[in-house]
Amino acid sequence: MEQTDNTEFLPISREDMQKRGWEQCDFVFVIGDAYVDHSSFGPAIISRHLEAHGYRVGIISQPDWKRDDSISILGEPRLAFLVCGGNMDSMVNHYTVAKKRRKNDAYTPGGIMGRRPDYATVVYSNLIRRTYKKTPIVLGGIEASLRRMAHYDYWSDKVKRSILLDAGADLISYGMGEHSMLEIAEALDSGMKVKDITFIPGTVYRTKEGEVSAYEPVYLPSFEEITTEKKKYAESFMIQYENTDPFTAKPLVERYPNKVMVVQNPPSKPLTEQEMDDVYAYPYVGTFHPSYRERGGVPAAGEIRFSLASCRGCFGGCSFCALTFHQGRIVQARSHASIIEEAKKMTENEDFKGYIHDVGGPTGNFRRPSCKKQMEKGVCRRKQCLFPQPCPNLKADHSDYIRLLRKLRKLPKVKKVFVRSGIRFDYVMADKDDTFLRELCEHHISGQLRVAPEHVSDKVLHAMGKPSNAVYQRFLKCYERINKRTGKNQYVVPYLMSSHPGSTLTEAVKLAEYIRDLGYMPEQVQDFYPTPATISTCMYYTGLDPRTMEPVYVPKKPHEKAIQRALIQYRDPNNYELVKEALYKAGREDLIGFGPHCLIPPRKLSGKKPVHKGKEKTGKKVRKTEKSKKNRKKY
Repeated sequence: MEQTDNTEFLPISREDMQKRGWEQCDFVFVIGDAYVDHSSFGPAIISRHLEAHGYRVGIISQPDWKRDDSISILGEPRLAFLVCGGNMDSMVNHYTVAKKRRKNDAYTPGGIMGRRPDYATVVYSNLIRRTYKKTPIVLGGIEASLRRMAHYDYWSDKVKRSILLDAGADLISYGMGEHSMLEIAEALDSGMKVKDITFIPGTVYRTKEGEVSAYEPVYLPSFEEITTEKKKYAESFMIQYENTDPFTAKPLVERYPNKVMVVQNPPSKPLTEQEMDDVYAYPYVGTFHPSYRERGGVPAAGEIRFSLASCRGCFGGCSFCALTFHQGRIVQARSHASIIEEAKKMTENEDFKGYIHDVGGPTGNFRRPSCKKQMEKGVCRRKQCLFPQPCPNLKADHSDYIRLLRKLRKLPKVKKVFVRSGIRFDYVMADKDDTFLRELCEHHISGQLRVAPEHVSDKVLHAMGKPSNAVYQRFLKCYERINKRTGKNQYVVPYLMSSHPGSTLTEAVKLAEYIRDLGYMPEQVQDFYPTPATISTCMYYTGLDPRTMEPVYVPKKPHEKAIQRALIQYRDPNNYELVKEALYKAGREDLIGFGPHCLIPPRKLSGKKPVHKGKEKTGKKVRKTEKSKKNRKKY
């Protein structure tokens, strides 16, 4: 990967500061990821944003949390320490849904696991506070954003306090922090004490009972209530979910013991197109710091190197997604000129082979707010734009995205422009013009299109906040029709999820039957992962759908989750026993046999492990024959 001279990066050492003639940084940014100066990394955006407004920012990346002096390599900042656990929640980064330690960390040099602590934001903040007792600490990034109020923590299986309290920090800048961080910087720079910064949208602060200065605040159930009553937890969550819009949200107050109050101000206003363009025009180096070169670079940097971010925000409203709490439901987009300019620079890179890997965002085909009123009045509190059916006010229009993709295709040196961000097929179907789908098939995929129906049971899909299976089936027919018309032989690869709240064995078997009829076995299956600040996680913890307060079935036991996952991959011989158990429990023995509708054949068992067809038992070992390979392909 081509590197640029070190002086273009922000300082990571005293030597770097001296080269710039700095004696002190205004802000020291402590981050859990490797330092990658690219607009796909939140710390890079905020650092460059502050720099563009005259502030001096230094970077401490992945400090050794076992050594107090690792936090003081740049000295005490003039205004504040900024802390970000990384581009992912550190616990999601470290552990699988089975709570097993992952082997690699894509955001660390060389992909090495273990270079950041669990609950990194809290650990780094406490590390700072041990050395710098009074220096303001401001938390940001997705870990702080999604844990800003009391939340269920899957890894410890308990409700945790606001991360602000556990971290001993002064403020949280939640969501996309360009507006709030600049306002915090200006307030601190004016001489204001951090305890008096209680008025900035997009921030969370702590105070004492009787000292809440917010206008018309909404008091959430107390921390004591939500830790003892799951219904109170669900009620609190839903109040928060309905107050994520910058135009309609009220300040929220959460009460803790000893008269401690945590106050969340309404979210920051969305960025205008010009502000989006400005953010992406900052002088990012575009890659990882050269000090990582000898360790093999940073894997995550390669993934986004030749991709373009065109938007942020998502009005899709999937129950298992935290975007509503972080980026919000109002879509904000860059101008064509801004994206084209970045693409042109990309084509000049000596490693560019002619392929733009992606043009999109959280949802690739969202390039505008879902309706006209959102930029003035915000999104609806209790209504979704696409679920359970598209809102009558929804403006499904791909014309702007089509024009952008056409311009990118025409650039010199560009051979192909891929769209690999998630495509909302229900939004595609809501568009009466099929031009986008036709051009997507003709120009922007290579053999297969990945979409996320997630399930086929309408009961589960309703819990997921996804459209009914009938919508997906209509999309498949439309996709097939267009490919035939264009002479393409292309396929759809569905993303499927197991063990989501609402999924009983009956629904899991139904999904397996659908896969059987499809003639496809997914290589990867996403088992539902309860991450902070999602409707689905609230269901998982409480057993209630917070939208209705009705009970919902939740598969929680590891063995049941393994069974549901195995059903999706029922053709894998290693899953035979789990699938057989599932079919007996579900009363679906009719799916065990040799008929075309069956999932698995009946087999005699030898000891605890099945003897697979086509294998000859020789002593204690099982020797594979040529016949076994053929059988595995069929089953």
